[in-house]
Amino acid sequence: MKITIAQLNPIIGDVPGNCERLLDLVAEHSRTSELIIFPELFLVGYPPRDLLKNKTILESVQTALNAIRGASRLYSQIGILVGTPLPTGKHTGRGLHNAAILFHNGKEVGRQCKTLLPSYDVFDEVRYFDVAPVQSPIEFMGEKLGVTVCEDMWNDPRLWDTHAYTTDPVSALARQRATIMINISASPFYAGKEKIRHRLITNHAKRYKIPFIFVNQVGANDELIFDGGSVVVNRAGNVNAVLDSFKEEVRVIDTKKLSKKIVYRMPDAIASIHSALVLGIRDYIRKCGFEKVVIGLSGGVDSALTCALAVEALGKENVLGISMPSQFSSQGSVNDSMRLAQNLGCEFKVVPIATIFATYLRILRVHIQEKTFGLMEENLQARVRGNVLMAFSNKYGHLVLSTGNKSELAVGYCTLYGDMSGGLSVISDVPKGMVYKLAKYINRKKEVIPRVILKKVPSAELRPNQCDQDTLPPYEVLDKILHHYIEEGDSLRDIIRKGFDRKTVQWVISTVNKNEHKRRQAAPGLKVTSKAFGSGRRFPIAARYES
Repeated sequence: MKITIAQLNPIIGDVPGNCERLLDLVAEHSRTSELIIFPELFLVGYPPRDLLKNKTILESVQTALNAIRGASRLYSQIGILVGTPLPTGKHTGRGLHNAAILFHNGKEVGRQCKTLLPSYDVFDEVRYFDVAPVQSPIEFMGEKLGVTVCEDMWNDPRLWDTHAYTTDPVSALARQRATIMINISASPFYAGKEKIRHRLITNHAKRYKIPFIFVNQVGANDELIFDGGSVVVNRAGNVNAVLDSFKEEVRVIDTKKLSKKIVYRMPDAIASIHSALVLGIRDYIRKCGFEKVVIGLSGGVDSALTCALAVEALGKENVLGISMPSQFSSQGSVNDSMRLAQNLGCEFKVVPIATIFATYLRILRVHIQEKTFGLMEENLQARVRGNVLMAFSNKYGHLVLSTGNKSELAVGYCTLYGDMSGGLSVISDVPKGMVYKLAKYINRKKEVIPRVILKKVPSAELRPNQCDQDTLPPYEVLDKILHHYIEEGDSLRDIIRKGFDRKTVQWVISTVNKNEHKRRQAAPGLKVTSKAFGSGRRFPIAARYES
């Protein structure tokens, strides 16, 4: 059977637009393929969240399904397998299934609803969907298609120490003699997930001796980035085809010619994270209706990395960098920012804030008699800078990109309504150590981020001779502790047992817990690790607890 894999980038909520793309591809491939496959919930995009409770959206889905049914009659040579929300018709439960429907020759010839509904990390499908009542192969063109939807393929007992579900849909379909396994997915990216997914799919193919076709969504929606990487594996577990990562691709494969084995090399982790962040910026800007961005350039590595990523994502003509020196800023910081902008070819402005800052202080001194220079004065500078960036945003319609990294955001080393101002927090899931690795990756062919920026001691430059390490543990230590606490979920005792200083671990954990209120107010951040701040990590603010 010739099958077209449509690894596409839908826009959430744009059911007519997504359907139009589907119909165009069906028409294009109707004479070359017998089946075309689209990703999970393609008609509404993933994750649609509470749009699934919007009656207008659900009505437009039904209109789209009717159009697809009609197209399957017009192009009767090809079957159309598409992911969609589907009303259950019942008055109990959530009333919706996360479904895969197969249309052919004007009829619905099969459907398989999602059985395993994830409710961990960024997923909340139990909120919207009901569990599939059965798992059954769909008979089509002399084959028995074992169709699963995303999570349905992830309950491999050999992959996990504990089992989240009692049902294994892939096993159930194999027992019913499925001849081709198909998984339609919207599987979000994080560093290292490609390796896990590859092992999972090849395990299924080898275990049941059935070829496996994995069709994944690509693109970025809010904080989630979908890497695509759709794959075809033959019954021996050998990779036959891999679609591009982080870009749309449509490819035709022939199930009669799956004996060919290709050499599949896992992408480099830093290269993947770089591609993910570029895609995340581009899609967030495009899908939110913006064209240009503005970034505060401090002369440090975080803002330099953010600017370089933005230029790659949007083009140099759509990025404005602004240096906002105060009396505590070194001339080097301004010069380094200017050199960065010159290397990137983006527009650059200098807006000094010393006079604005002095005016603030003069007015406030009438009410605040304490003249000792402290946290208020430091944060006031950051907030002046935030106001300057927002002024440009309001005047010209640019989106502000905030530049704080994960290490800073974790321990609250950032200023509310100051450097946290922005519409998208590009590197808020990138630890400081990874920031440097990404910067070096960007410089792999030529110097884009000036080397002097990579060599300088990190400093907020909000008071004389300030360095980050005056307040924080060394970043190489901080990042490791944060990884164990946030991503691995280790306790204080667990982390200390791994050889870290008790006092340092206590400070880090306590500081992370105390700064939940800041993270709750932060701009959406692009997820590239297994546990990011945001929708996948939900902790109370007004709480008292030990970790």
